[in-house]
Amino acid sequence: MALAQSLLNALRAPLKGFLKAWVEPRMIEPDPSELALDPSRPTLYVFPHPALSDALLLEILCQRHGLPPAQARVGLPGLELPASVALPVRPRRLWRRGRTFEAPFRQALEYLAEHDEADIQVLPVSVFWGRAPGKRFGFWRLLAADSWQLTGRLRRGLAVLINGKSVEVHFGAPLQLRDLLDERGPAVANRKGARLLRIHFRRMRTRVLGPDLSHRRTLIEGVAASPEVRRVIGELAVSEKRSVERLERRALRYGREIASNMTFPVLRFMDGLLRRLWNRLYDGVEVRGLDRVKALAGDHTLVYVPCHRSHIDYLLLSYVLYRDGLMPPHVAAGRNLNMLLVGPLLRRGGAFFMRRSFRDKPLYAAVFNEYLHRLLERGHPLEYFIEGGRSRSGRMLSPRPGMLSMTLRSYLRSAAGTSPPRLAFIPVYIGYERIIENASYQREMRGGKKRKESPWALLRVIGQLRQPFGKVAVNIGEPLSLGAFLDDTTMGWRDDASQAKPPWLNRAVPALGDELARRINGAAALNPVNLVALALLATPHHAIEVSLMKRQLGLLAALQRHCPGGEHTSLPQGDPSTWIDQVVSLGMIERRPHALGDILVATKEQSNLLVWYRNNVLHLFALAGLTAFAFRHARRHDLDSLHAQLGPAWPILARELFLSPVKLSVSLPVMLESLCQEGLLEYVDDNWQRPSELEAGEQLRLLARLMQPSLERGYLLLAILLAQPPGTLGREALAERSQQLTERLALLSGRDAPEFFDRTLFASLIVSLEGEGWIWEREEKLWFDERLRSAAQRTGELYDPALRHRLQLVSHG
Repeated sequence: MALAQSLLNALRAPLKGFLKAWVEPRMIEPDPSELALDPSRPTLYVFPHPALSDALLLEILCQRHGLPPAQARVGLPGLELPASVALPVRPRRLWRRGRTFEAPFRQALEYLAEHDEADIQVLPVSVFWGRAPGKRFGFWRLLAADSWQLTGRLRRGLAVLINGKSVEVHFGAPLQLRDLLDERGPAVANRKGARLLRIHFRRMRTRVLGPDLSHRRTLIEGVAASPEVRRVIGELAVSEKRSVERLERRALRYGREIASNMTFPVLRFMDGLLRRLWNRLYDGVEVRGLDRVKALAGDHTLVYVPCHRSHIDYLLLSYVLYRDGLMPPHVAAGRNLNMLLVGPLLRRGGAFFMRRSFRDKPLYAAVFNEYLHRLLERGHPLEYFIEGGRSRSGRMLSPRPGMLSMTLRSYLRSAAGTSPPRLAFIPVYIGYERIIENASYQREMRGGKKRKESPWALLRVIGQLRQPFGKVAVNIGEPLSLGAFLDDTTMGWRDDASQAKPPWLNRAVPALGDELARRINGAAALNPVNLVALALLATPHHAIEVSLMKRQLGLLAALQRHCPGGEHTSLPQGDPSTWIDQVVSLGMIERRPHALGDILVATKEQSNLLVWYRNNVLHLFALAGLTAFAFRHARRHDLDSLHAQLGPAWPILARELFLSPVKLSVSLPVMLESLCQEGLLEYVDDNWQRPSELEAGEQLRLLARLMQPSLERGYLLLAILLAQPPGTLGREALAERSQQLTERLALLSGRDAPEFFDRTLFASLIVSLEGEGWIWEREEKLWFDERLRSAAQRTGELYDPALRHRLQLVSHG
């Protein structure tokens, strides 16, 4: 042993020189300059297990970044300690099992117990060789990569040689050893410190590598043999008069159809492939808010719920998480994507496939529910789209209850045990400056049939790679703890946790979906395209002077700074001039030179495309647009009259656009003050009024037109409903009649925008009216009282007489 140690000491200097020349950490988190180390206290570095390569790399990093040295000894009066230590690892060899393996802080803690003025800070260090996603795929790289198995000397040597350019180093928060001491003495404090550090290292490893992946076949067989699946098989054997063995084979077949087969080689391969794809497609992928995810990833089961705007969403979030040192999630994908070539690759990248409907398929539903429960129970991160499908209109769609209900029921099953799980939803907003589905969305919005996904469609997409697509933004919203949400919204839910379907489930699932949709919208990313779309589409003929466009873009950005539409919204870099140039370069608008000043114009096709991008962020300016609309034909208002006119409409808009439920009495004065600061309103004698300047008046009119389509749809729907006695029209009849009349209005007013008379918007509006208590359903008919008629009359005062007359003519056919 002494000879081996001597040889190791002799090799230490050349090995360190080799590492200094060869190793380039891909990620050091947090940045060493951000570590909250007290320079007056000795620093002791701690590793999760002994490894010479980790210790030498730390020594190099400490020298490079000015951290306390890791190779010297920590000197205190009467005590010397090694500057870096490792938690002991219980050996596998039987002849060494009898030894005692104690945490390495006993001596330091005994010293601190005798010297009240002294203290030592402990800094946890985790090093991952080969997990970093920047590398190329190959057999040797796979062999040398970090996993949940502790690596031996040969494998660690391979890791250093092969993955030296792809190392991740993660520092934990400093731990003060004195905080561990209590009346029980240093021995107990030593065990306590080791336990805290093991928990930290376990969470860090879970965050980076995810839970240990079970063998797919074992997982599927376990799902098929679960009590719930066996119960359904027994019921079907009686009702369908089929043999149990045949139904068991069907359950296994369903499991193979559903289950993912996530493998690290494919994750690494896809990382390299996607990195090249993003570099070719986009000018950059901007990510904000990942710190909120990293704070939860170690000790929470994470469920990512992004908005769904493009097929790219499936790949983009997994790539971003893997690139930034987080475990990619298992992603719920429609069975339509399980196609030749693409399906197997997606499955090995973490996708699990589901059918559009489970109706009349009780065995399939049982297998899917059990598979989802096992993923969540084992702590695997998940990702699914609560909207169900991609948004063809660009708006946030109403959440579908399916996956949310299954997740909630799985959580209740686990909560019924002795240790309730910690599950957090992670809302994610993904914003594009240009999507690859532009043409297909326009065709489908005009009534065209959705084309089935196929490898040949993928080849057509590859042909678009030479076109510019701008930047992509990935914004993380405010995480939602499921347990805390249920505590706030559902009294006594823990008492019903053992029930398969508690009575409050049908109320909790929609409430959960709406809250997640609001948090997704609250993290929206403004970009040059959607800002230009907001301004340009507010003009009558989709043409605007460059000078006015710059002022309007500046106004929109300023309003967002004064009154953010969400807690985690973001603005693009640059100024209005660079934003305009970016949109022109993407081919979304045209810039036409003119002797008196250039003009920005959108053709008919470009205008229809811009509607989708405007709708991505329209909710951020809902209150600003509604407030400006009140000054269209009335020059001045006091606060009471404004509140009376806007009060009935605002909650409906907030529900339709999934806005935070802030009371109008709170948010309206703030918005009025912001409009005054930007010169669009003036405050005179306790009244707000339009300014006399023409430019400010024009900007106010453009802002007001943002909400005009939504208000017109609401006006027509109410006019149709109130024209009949209560209990006359049902949901479908009201939505169909409203769609027909809105389409007629679009034709009469020259609007070529299929989104304006989208039937789903009227269905959502009916739900919002019902949610606010203005209408209710009884015997499949809609009922209302005089309160609705009075509110509609007050809201009607917002419209100028000409617009009100036109809407009334259309509503009466």
